Order: sequence, then structure tokens, then C-alpha cells
Amino acid sequence: MNNRFNQPLGGNEMPRFGGPGTMMRLPAAESAEGLDACFVGIPMDIGASNRSGTRYGPRQIRAESVMIRPYNMATRAAPFDSLQVADVGDIAINTFNLPACVQIIRDGIAGILAHDCIPLTLGGDHTITYPILQAIAEKHGPVALIHIDAHSDINDTMFGEKIAHGTPFRRAYEYGCLRPDLVFQIGLRGTGYTAEDFDWSRDKGFTVIPAEDCWHRSLAPMIADIRTRIGGVKTYLSFDIDSLDPAYAPGTGTPEIGGLTSPQVIELIRGCRGLNLVGADLVEVSPPFDTTGTTALTAANLLFEMLCVLPGVQYR
Repeated sequence: MNNRFNQPLGGNEMPRFGGPGTMMRLPAAESAEGLDACFVGIPMDIGASNRSGTRYGPRQIRAESVMIRPYNMATRAAPFDSLQVADVGDIAINTFNLPACVQIIRDGIAGILAHDCIPLTLGGDHTITYPILQAIAEKHGPVALIHIDAHSDINDTMFGEKIAHGTPFRRAYEYGCLRPDLVFQIGLRGTGYTAEDFDWSRDKGFTVIPAEDCWHRSLAPMIADIRTRIGGVKTYLSFDIDSLDPAYAPGTGTPEIGGLTSPQVIELIRGCRGLNLVGADLVEVSPPFDTTGTTALTAANLLFEMLCVLPGVQYR
């Protein structure tokens, strides 16, 4: 352990049910200055179309993160030995104005990126990924995207509105945030309105991998192939918790049966090791629909897995 870097508060220093309410009980920071990576919350659900509650996602994810220890026993990743990490709190969105939220989020993420800090974002509904990608593209140019989700989120409008949790990747494409040939949408499934619900992505050059292509198999070879195709291109990872089957993650707004398993999504995230990740998010955790806390617990652990594959992480 390198004492130059922030460490999560250990269970032998303070009981797990005590201490700060930050992600993994890390130190809180007022800004991203001096940080290599940070956890940031966006407590928003005004872009959601069905069940609300994702405004409580960041708080519950942090609460369920208290059991996560700093060393990844499976991969030997020791992120707190080589990266300076803190929790920079929540972006103060406007609860009553969704277009205003987009600008607020974009500015908030841009402020983090200005310090060359990699944001790991706790959502919040999936609307938040559009302004995050805007800020990412302004910093890094168009990026590769690994998008793990039950839904393609490429609607043109929802109730006549261009901004909602079902539209972020169409908006991101239109804004020029993405390298279309290096966009991978994994786990898509469920019912739709027309074939275009998935085919729009294919027509733009995205690679669409439906959930049916993931059933009954390890996804390690799939993500290895994706990693090879992306190479050194700067990459963003967006993970919607509803990519998991509702048996694993019932606490979300738009659940779809036939989803991925917990081991499969861990394989996907661990398979991102070696990519030039410039940011990641985990969205659509809605605690009111999972009183056990299992969905948020899963989300917290997946965010730790994301931290473990960031550039610069040491393995020992």
C-alpha cells in the first residue's frame, strides 16, 4: 500500500455501518484537482419514461459500497496503490428543467476533465450520458463506446422531446461524440415498435450484440475481440444496470427479462483492461424498486471493477 494515495476507510478502523457516506468511504474532495480518477454522482430521474427513483441511485450505491475492500482478489488490481481517487460528490442538477440539466452536467464533467481526472459517474437515468459524452468529446475528440444495456437508447424523440433517457446515443452520434465504427451495444433485447429500434444503430455502423447472442456462454472472448478492434482509441464505457436480468437487478426503471448475468457483466468490465478508458458511468439504479439493496450493491461492485481497469492501475 502506498500512503501517498487516498485509501478507503477500512473495516478495522471504523465499523462498516459508520464513517463517511462517500463511495467506498473514500475521502471527499471539493474538486478533481490532483486526482487521477473520481467518483461523481448525478442524482437525476426527470429523463426517465417509466418508473422513477434513479435520483436516489448515487446515494444508495454509496451506501452499499461500504463492504468493498481496496484490493481485487480475482484480478490482482490494486487501484489505490497507483491512482489518487476521491469522491467529488454530486452535480447539483436542476430538478425541474431537463434541458438545463444537460448543460449543468456537461459543465460539471468538463470541470473534472480539466484536471485530467477520469470520471466514474453514478447515475441517475441514462439521459446523463449524452452531456457526459459531449464533455468527453470536447476534451478528447470522438471516442469509442462500449454500451452495455437492454435498450439501444437511439430514439429520435420521446413524447416529442429530443432529450430523455431513450435518446442519448442518437444525440451523441449527431453531436459527433462517437466513432461509429467503434461503438458496441451489448445485451439489447425486449420488445420494440419497429426493427429500426436496433437497426438504426447498425445502419450508422454500430456493432449490435443482442442478449440472445450472449445466452449460455462466457463473454470473455467477445470483449477480447472488441478490445482488439478498439486498440488504443480513447474509449468510454456506459453501463445500464438493466442490462442485467431482473433476477439480478430488479431495482431499475425499465426491466427486461432474458438479460445478462452478474458473472457475464463482470467479464465484460474486466475485459476492458488495456483499453484507453477516459470515463465510465453506471446508470438507472432505482432503489425504491429493490428494498433489499441488491441492485445498488451490484452497481457499487461494478463501479469498483471499472476503477480496477483504468489506465495506470497497478496489479500485484
